[in-house]
Amino acid sequence: MKIGLIGLGRIGAFHAQTLSGLPSVDTLVVTDAVPGRAADIAGKLDAHAVDSTTDLLAAGLDGIVIAAATDAHPALLEAAVEAGLPVFCEKPVAANAAEAARTARRLADRGVPIQIGYPRRFDAGFVAAREALHSGALGWLTTIRSTTLDPAPPPREYAAVSGGIFRDCSVHDFDAVRWVTGREVVEVYATGGNRGAEWIRDLGDVDSAATILTMDDGTLGVVSNTRYNARGHDVRLELHGSLDSIAAGLEDKLPLRSAEPGTTFPSGVPHTFFMDRFADAFRAELAAFTEVVRGDRPSPCTITDAVETGWVAEAATTSLREHRPVRIDEVRQ
Repeated sequence: MKIGLIGLGRIGAFHAQTLSGLPSVDTLVVTDAVPGRAADIAGKLDAHAVDSTTDLLAAGLDGIVIAAATDAHPALLEAAVEAGLPVFCEKPVAANAAEAARTARRLADRGVPIQIGYPRRFDAGFVAAREALHSGALGWLTTIRSTTLDPAPPPREYAAVSGGIFRDCSVHDFDAVRWVTGREVVEVYATGGNRGAEWIRDLGDVDSAATILTMDDGTLGVVSNTRYNARGHDVRLELHGSLDSIAAGLEDKLPLRSAEPGTTFPSGVPHTFFMDRFADAFRAELAAFTEVVRGDRPSPCTITDAVETGWVAEAATTSLREHRPVRIDEVRQ
């Protein structure tokens, strides 16, 4: 099949390499707003470079992957759907949940599949934890804990337009909690602090955050995030049930030292970046998209899923700012 890719920054270049290695992708067509970048990437991957999104949409594609800047997502999604092309779009759908919801409404009932990029849905450990819960082996959940600890902050230029830690980082945890449990968040309480770079505070953001989620069945979710985890990129999910408990990410490359005498776990080289931690998940995610393009499966992460997760991030942002619990119904209005 012939797949188009818009945007060749950090994640876009990574996706280009992944797509070019998939057996189902015969031809990859790429474009980027930065002059020369598409030609450079195409030369390294035996892909085809075009000068604009218009040229890419006219290239006879079977599907399209959007990895451009967030503010371009709504217009690019609409252009792809208007062209009748199945589309994969990196999260988020838009700069805020309200705009994402408006975009989803405009694209509803068009008959064109849309997949939003949340790679933890394709991580083997997360999948196994979800299956254990839904099999009944864990009983009913008391608590689900999701962790994303980055080794260093993103560039200031990126952070300035990312929407803040809840919309940029915690949103992966929020999606994982919703997807694994199959439940909706009804209330959020979030707090945060700044002990690192002053520019993060100057942007009105925090560098470390904790969020309590209350699910519609009473399960509690605990989400922990920081931009300063020097030991590495730490992503884990813990499910604590009435019958058993299980964890994803509890493996030899976990960036955590044990203080227990004689304990050697974990003994591997810690993960240092999300592309290292989730390389297999990203490949599985894009392979799933090619199945969506062929019509072999429905979207594994719909635009509606992404909008619902976005409301949780909006509630957390409001909760941090106003120092109070915030119900999802409140921000949805």
